[in-house]
Amino acid sequence: MKRTSRDIRTANRYEVLRQIIAASPTSRQELAAATGLSLATVATLVGELLDLGMLTEVGFEDSAGGRPRGLVAVNASGGALIGVDIAETYVRVELFDLALNVLARATEDMRPGESRPEQVVGHVAAAVGSVVAQAGVEGARVLGVGVSVPGQVDRDTGISEYAPNWDWHDVPLLDLLAEHIAYPLHLDNPLRACAVAELWFGAARGRGDAVVVNLGTGVGAGLALGGGLHRGVSNSAGEWGHTTLVLDGRPCHCGNHGCVETYVGAPGIMRNLRESSPQSPLLHPEDQTATIDALSRGVAVGDPVALQVVRDTARYLGASIADLINLLNPEVVVLSSWVAATLGEPLLREVREAVARHALRRPLAATEIVLSPIPTDPVCLGAATFALEGALNPVGQKPAGGRTVPRRTAL
Repeated sequence: MKRTSRDIRTANRYEVLRQIIAASPTSRQELAAATGLSLATVATLVGELLDLGMLTEVGFEDSAGGRPRGLVAVNASGGALIGVDIAETYVRVELFDLALNVLARATEDMRPGESRPEQVVGHVAAAVGSVVAQAGVEGARVLGVGVSVPGQVDRDTGISEYAPNWDWHDVPLLDLLAEHIAYPLHLDNPLRACAVAELWFGAARGRGDAVVVNLGTGVGAGLALGGGLHRGVSNSAGEWGHTTLVLDGRPCHCGNHGCVETYVGAPGIMRNLRESSPQSPLLHPEDQTATIDALSRGVAVGDPVALQVVRDTARYLGASIADLINLLNPEVVVLSSWVAATLGEPLLREVREAVARHALRRPLAATEIVLSPIPTDPVCLGAATFALEGALNPVGQKPAGGRTVPRRTAL
């Protein structure tokens, strides 16, 4: 699809604000150097962001001769952004200021069988209402809500096209949410959200080519190629969790067999544990989080079953990540989401060893494999940037992936 001049202007606004958030305060000259835009273009965009209340002038930097350079910074109190992480076992919502500092958070647990769209929407609406109340922000200050939902999504229509773990097909998620939430809504999936979070604040910052491996109930890979987010022609790039790891292997929710997800997603790890030690007290059959937590504690105390399960999981994961390294030649591979965070360094060590057995030497030598350093929920953080992107669209333009609803006084 050909980008219009408006699209380019919005992208430039977004990039300028991203640079200011990363290095605030900063000068227009520094912004021009960092973005590759002309000084005149940067000056115009900064002026627009000042008019929108997103930036503020903060004086001048010291000059060794010549005219002092004016400095601008993010006006953190100039608005609020909300990021929503809809996962298979929970809904987590965080409210941010414009500098993307967390001001409030809320979590709603989702029990097995609570995956009907109206149930999920109810959890999201409750959590959004909670963070707005906690932060005490006026409704008019909330610039938008970014919503991440697993699976394949259509950003333009706000439809969850396919969520295999819930058997969702063509669910009009943003329309359903708009019945309860009075702010502009923007939809994408956790692969893109995690990748953006790492590009802005994490291990992919300053890297041109990065892969963010999302390890949760589901599994996927967020891709940053050539310095930008790679979405693919239908916003479906990164469905690495549904590539085949074992021919005629374990059945997957997507209808195929032997997908990566069935061996390294949380249910797959539970199956690895069940096959290794069917009667293990580490296994909580109906509780993914409790099982992964128990494995982490078991590894910490040297439990042989826990050590073997993490090693087996890393063996599958390492072979699959080696494929990504051979294919994409990234500078960094980031292990993200709650399973990676819970299993932590022991999983990382085993994965590095397994990758080294499978990846080609030359691309592997150029790749760093790390855990996500982001201390908050990276999906919420990334989702909030989608709302920020939408807020930067010129007045009157419908943002991609956005649904603007009439303002109401309350959720």
